Amino acid sequence: VSMVPEVAASLIKDGYAVFVERGAGVFAGYSDEAYEQKGCTVTSRGDTIDKSEVLFALEPPVADFQTMNCKVLISWVGRLQDKGKEIIMKANQYRITVVDVTAVPRITIAQKLDVLSSQAKVAGHRAVLEAAYSYQRFHTAEMTAAGKYPPAQTFVLGCGVAGLSAIGTSKAMGSVVRAWDVRDVSDQVQSMGAKWVSVDFKESGEGAGGYAKESSDAFKKVQQETFKKVLSEVDIAISTAAIPGRPSPLLITKDAVMAMKPGSVIVDLAAIGGGNCELTKLNETYTTDNGVTIIGFANLPARMAEQASAMYAQNMANLLRHVHAKGKAAAFIPNLYGALDQGEEGDIVSRSIVCCKSGNPVAMPPPPQPTPIKPKPVSAQEQAKKTANPFNTALISATVLTFTCCCMVGLGEGVSTSLLSTFLLAGAAGYQAVWGVAHALHTPLMSVTNAISGMTAIGGLLLLDRSSSWFAQFLALIAVLVSAVNIIGGFVVSQRMLNLFKKEGEKDYSPFMLLPGLVFLIVCLTKPELLKAVSTVSALLCIAAIGGLATMSTANSGCKFGMVGVFGAMAAAMVSLNKGSFLVSSVLLLVGGGAGLVLGVQVSPIALPQTVAAFHSLVGLAAMCTSIGSFVETPEAGANMENIAAVLGDFIGGITLTGSLIAFGKLNGNLASKPLDLPGKNFLNLGGLFLFLFFMFKFLGTSGPGGVVILWLVAALACVMGVHLVGSVGGGDMPVCITVLNSYSGWALVAEGFLLKSPVLTIVGSLIGFSGAILTKIMCDAMNRDIMNVLFGGLNNAPVAKGNDTGPKEHVETSVAAVAEMLASAKEVLVVPGYGMAMARAQTAMGELASTLRANNIKLKFGVHPVAGRMPGQMNVLLAEAGVPHEWVLEMDEVNPDMENQDVVLVVGANDVVNSAAQELEGCAIWGMPVIEVWRSKKVIFCKRSMGGGYADLDNPVFYKENTEMLLGDAKKTSDSLAAMVKERLEK
Repeated sequence: VSMVPEVAASLIKDGYAVFVERGAGVFAGYSDEAYEQKGCTVTSRGDTIDKSEVLFALEPPVADFQTMNCKVLISWVGRLQDKGKEIIMKANQYRITVVDVTAVPRITIAQKLDVLSSQAKVAGHRAVLEAAYSYQRFHTAEMTAAGKYPPAQTFVLGCGVAGLSAIGTSKAMGSVVRAWDVRDVSDQVQSMGAKWVSVDFKESGEGAGGYAKESSDAFKKVQQETFKKVLSEVDIAISTAAIPGRPSPLLITKDAVMAMKPGSVIVDLAAIGGGNCELTKLNETYTTDNGVTIIGFANLPARMAEQASAMYAQNMANLLRHVHAKGKAAAFIPNLYGALDQGEEGDIVSRSIVCCKSGNPVAMPPPPQPTPIKPKPVSAQEQAKKTANPFNTALISATVLTFTCCCMVGLGEGVSTSLLSTFLLAGAAGYQAVWGVAHALHTPLMSVTNAISGMTAIGGLLLLDRSSSWFAQFLALIAVLVSAVNIIGGFVVSQRMLNLFKKEGEKDYSPFMLLPGLVFLIVCLTKPELLKAVSTVSALLCIAAIGGLATMSTANSGCKFGMVGVFGAMAAAMVSLNKGSFLVSSVLLLVGGGAGLVLGVQVSPIALPQTVAAFHSLVGLAAMCTSIGSFVETPEAGANMENIAAVLGDFIGGITLTGSLIAFGKLNGNLASKPLDLPGKNFLNLGGLFLFLFFMFKFLGTSGPGGVVILWLVAALACVMGVHLVGSVGGGDMPVCITVLNSYSGWALVAEGFLLKSPVLTIVGSLIGFSGAILTKIMCDAMNRDIMNVLFGGLNNAPVAKGNDTGPKEHVETSVAAVAEMLASAKEVLVVPGYGMAMARAQTAMGELASTLRANNIKLKFGVHPVAGRMPGQMNVLLAEAGVPHEWVLEMDEVNPDMENQDVVLVVGANDVVNSAAQELEGCAIWGMPVIEVWRSKKVIFCKRSMGGGYADLDNPVFYKENTEMLLGDAKKTSDSLAAMVKERLEK
């Protein structure tokens, strides 16, 4: 039947009144009551024709043409065949507008209307079922007490839609499949698990309109010899090779049938055109003298009438929606006729399917040429690499290297050799270590380095021990207090995240790695002459912590290395204090550590990004307090390393403090995600930089209270610049911004190390500063962002580009039931999670869905973009929380090459990371950004709240592509319903 109740209900929502002939759907399994329940009017055949302007019929009802005067008839006509031409001539006599659904052009925008493809898919599936019924043996391999039985061997001839459907169904039933087509589609066949049969004869098989062309006689001879050999080895042959309007090519000769094994089966889907098999009898099943069953049914889709009707009806609904567009029902006929009146400018689909109008035939336009594949965009950086002059590249590299060496040598003027050596070596170690960290562990990495950066507490302790000024001591105590919050809170959060990645039943012996902490404590209490050695080894363990976070198997140990390293350094600093400072510091550390413990335990995985940002602000505050307090204690003028480190630590700390708070506000939803676009913002940033240099110059020549005032002015300026720099960065770049702030906290520690002549602060600060910088580079590459643009607050922000398509866009919505059916019927499923999943707390439902599908041999995997969410690696943490094994979670570069093989891609709460505008809309906010190319899969389902843009506030063209459907609604409710429905469907 051409319309089913579910589809009719959706058309009624579009403004159509649907009349159904009484009993029309009975043989397809749809009762009259089912139609009436969906809002249709069930009436007699005559009333249905009389009351309708547009009529649907599978076969053109020629006997009723006289009652259809001036109406639109949409039917399976076959306008290029003799029978179809006769039908059109009769329809012209009654001025009927005939729409031929088989004449849809084979172009991308018309795929959803293509009844030939949808019915061919049903036919291919049914052909395997017919073969299985007639084949009197197992399809899959069986090992039983009664013996061992091999799988059936199936040969599919013709790899169009029907052939591919037959391959898929045969594989699902356990058969070993071979396949052939005149076109070389071996990659597609092999990707489905079938073996490609090649004919040793070179000839192109591409024909017009996407069909295979007829082969030459020489080719036919060689191919039939090849087929005879293959057919003698297989049990089932399914032939699907047909060219519309022409006799079916002969592929299986009588001689080849005689060579087949008794009990073998041939299903000939091309029987209506004479058959691919020489012995096929139209609409008959019989067995040859040598025991081969040949099935020649021409009505295979009708043998699955309910499924075939559902797909055909959806094609019809898509046709109506394509023509009426945004105008709904009232616009269908005007748009259909309008396309004809516009000539070559009119819609190619409408002009192809209308056969006649107002008593006159309508000429069919030539089929459009296939659209060439658009090359992937090359980012500005890649273009520069390709076109760069080798001489210029070498000259620039040499200049940068020379400048860097000069800066390092210049540091030797004021920094002791031991500090300079530790700074450079620790930086090199951090640089190397961070490259090896897996994307999935970037969030734990940042959390651990953030906790380690809490060693600003050591700067506060050193300042407290050296200070005689009450104000300097007060600033030192603030630094100790807030640093303690950062240390304990950071490590608690880090350990909680890593615990999520542990498999059920897995034993974790990494706590043994804490034993060196006991050694450090004993040494610090009994061997004061070894305190520097303890500090150095502790710093080395902080470096080892990053190396440990490179893999899942060593990540827990890496976290413990960091804990022991910080403990050892803190213990060495504490035992050096006088009794009064020790007691006060102990109380502050306990209070701050307790606060950090409470925060670390209570924070949810979804709030990790803003938590890390908030902790960064504490590091900035501690660095700022220590820098100012150090000069308060020794307010001497001069361009020495202590004063330079003090002013730089003050400046970096102030930017980190307020910048982190702004990042927290944006990530937590307290502030808008859009960039702060003040007039002349680039000049404001430059003005702030020049003002800082002026303050620095004045500070180096000022002593006493005047110098302290300048430091407070620098702090105020830095806080204002932090607000502007981070506020000017758009929400889409926040993951990169977090890594920049992480790096800033390291440089603040370096400044403290130089200021207080502390090797451990210098080592740890250099480690965090360099590793944060490299992580920023990794993130910028993942998002195709200019690192200078992020560092300097949207310096190079370009105006938002607009595409050429400014007309209304049409999306297709779906239901939970429909998606559940797709997932249950799929072989390979990819889930792409985004921040919307985190916000809805839908990761648990996704974990249950994954387990259900995996348990039913459906290959499900998760594809995670490096910057999905609000922090690198956040999605990995959330999926681990939901119990998803990390082996199921793949990175973007691992899923993109295999995208065409995915039957269904379920995008849950993601947008920017799957936005094809990155490759299609040059100049847009995410142009050139590497994304997960979900639109290349067979079907894309977006599960999101609305059609709104993502965090970058950019429309997503994938929403409107032919293979995309939108499952709109609350992600949590939708995911829960989807998981339950899929489980119920697979348990039946």
